[in-house]
Amino acid sequence: MIIYLVAFYAYPLYRNLDLSLRHYTVRSFVQGDAPFSGADNYTTVFADPTFGPALLHTLVFTFVSIAFQFAIGLALAVFFTAHFKLSATLRALFLVPWLLPLIVSASTWSWMLNSDSGIVNVALEALHLGHVNWLTSPDWALTSVIIANIWIGIPFNLVILYSGLQAIPADVYEAAALDGATSGQRFWQITFPLLRPVSAITLLLGLVYTLKVFDLIWIMTKGGPTDASTTLATWSYKLSFGNLLPQFGPGAAVGNLLILIALFFGLLYVRRQRS
Repeated sequence: MIIYLVAFYAYPLYRNLDLSLRHYTVRSFVQGDAPFSGADNYTTVFADPTFGPALLHTLVFTFVSIAFQFAIGLALAVFFTAHFKLSATLRALFLVPWLLPLIVSASTWSWMLNSDSGIVNVALEALHLGHVNWLTSPDWALTSVIIANIWIGIPFNLVILYSGLQAIPADVYEAAALDGATSGQRFWQITFPLLRPVSAITLLLGLVYTLKVFDLIWIMTKGGPTDASTTLATWSYKLSFGNLLPQFGPGAAVGNLLILIALFFGLLYVRRQRS
C-alpha cells in the first residue's frame, strides 16, 4: 500500500508542485534543468485576466451541478424505494449515463445542442419558443455544459443515496406512521436526518469529481466561446498543452489550486465527521 501511494499519489503531486515552482520550457522539460522561479508562476496565474472568470465558472459549474445532481438523485432514490413493478429495470436504465464513456456522452450532447440541426432547437422551434445558440453563445455555453454534467452525474447520486435509504430501519417509519406523521414529515424528520452521513460523502465525492471535469467541457465547447465556459481544469490544459509555446509552470500552478480547493472541502468533511 505504501509503495502504491508513493508511486501513484505522492510522486505525481511532488512533480506537479515542482513544475509549478520552476520556469519550464519544452527544452528544459525534456532535459530537466529548469531554473527555480519560486512563486512566479502563481503570481502569473493570479495576474492573468482569465483567472477571475475561470474561478467563477468553476464554482458555478461545480455547485450548480452537484445541487441538481443531488436533488434529482435523492428524489429518484426515494421514488424507487416503493419497489413497484419494473423498478429494478428502470433503475438499471438510469445508470446508462453513468456507464457511457464521457466522450460518447459529450459528443451526443454536442449534437443535440447544435445550433443548426440539434434536436433541442428543433423541439424549441416546434413549440414556437425560439432558437438558442447553446454552444456558440457566451450567454449559454456554460449553461449547456452544466446541463450535460447534471445528466451524467444523476445516476451516481441515485445509486449511493438509494443504498443509504435501504439501510434505514423500516420500523422507524412504521412508528412514525402510527404517530400520524405525514409523508412529508417522515421525509424531513426521519429520512433526511438519517441519510445525512451518506449525503455528506455523496456531496463531497461529487464536488471533488466535478471540480476536475475537463473532457466534457473540452469536447462540447473547448472552454469557449471567448472563454465563456473556461474552468480552472480547461485553463490548466490550455496553458500546458493548448499553445505552440507551452506554459508548464503556470498550468501546474492552476492544477495545484484545484487540488487545494478539493483538499479544503475534504478537510471540512473530516472535521464535520469528527464533530
